[in-house]
Amino acid sequence: MSRQERLQLLSDLTLLAVAVVWGTSYGVAKSALVYYPVLGLLALRFAITFVVLSPALRNLRHADGRALRGALGAGVLLFSIYLCETFGLLLTRAANAAFLISLCVAFTPLVEWSLLKRRPTRIEWCAVALSLLGAWLLAGDGAFEFNPGDALILGAAALRALTVCVTKRIMRHAALPPLTVTAVQSGVVAFGSAAVMLLFARGQWQHVPSFAGHATFWGCVFYLVLACTLFAFFAQNYAIKRSSPTRVALLMGSEPAFGALFACLWLGERISATAWVGGGLIVAASLLATVRWSKAAPVEVSGVSQQA
Repeated sequence: MSRQERLQLLSDLTLLAVAVVWGTSYGVAKSALVYYPVLGLLALRFAITFVVLSPALRNLRHADGRALRGALGAGVLLFSIYLCETFGLLLTRAANAAFLISLCVAFTPLVEWSLLKRRPTRIEWCAVALSLLGAWLLAGDGAFEFNPGDALILGAAALRALTVCVTKRIMRHAALPPLTVTAVQSGVVAFGSAAVMLLFARGQWQHVPSFAGHATFWGCVFYLVLACTLFAFFAQNYAIKRSSPTRVALLMGSEPAFGALFACLWLGERISATAWVGGGLIVAASLLATVRWSKAAPVEVSGVSQQA
């Protein structure tokens, strides 16, 4: 196995780990929302992340205006995603949220084709179709009756697809390290959440729960910061630099299955047999994306031609 292949394998395995972590994030965030409002939780989570990653901002001194605008734009998109996701969680089940967010797998190839001019391979289209069918079964056991929370999660899925492609463009045309991009994104989400609270939702500007007597809340916050933000976003930005957005989306497509399992174990939510069949299809789509097809079309990754 060549060095390039080893790096690709490491990238793939890292993305699968992110899928596991993000699958658990819905249940953890829903638990934290019992103690603290949506915007307050977002501001707290990403402010802590921003402080931890602030040393990485020194790399911005060497960045040009295009790179800065790209990083800030990615931060605004991320802020929009979390507004949709977190408010959506208040109005739907954690399992539904994990299922519906997987539709970004279907949106990503179309956005990538439009923005980055890379046409997905036939295998990728097959995996997308399989994942889409699985998400349809998972979200409502084959029904199309979505509530407002489901609609917000669907919006977040579309924004996720756009964010992956925008981040790919940033990584391709700028020399910003993944940690620096993650730090900028975290800062935008933290300050954006605080600004929205002050301007439009002062009722959500509340005292942070104390450590004494709120161990569950702070355990959820630290898990969201360390695992679901610091590790997950760095890993995603690292992988995007070395792969195509469609491949990244497919590899993380097993997130809903882990989300459903965690929702069952953590929140006691019940998942039907039909929904689990859908979860199995999504996992199968993710596995399909990891197979090395000898006749697959080459993919441009940071200027290097690789097999998709």
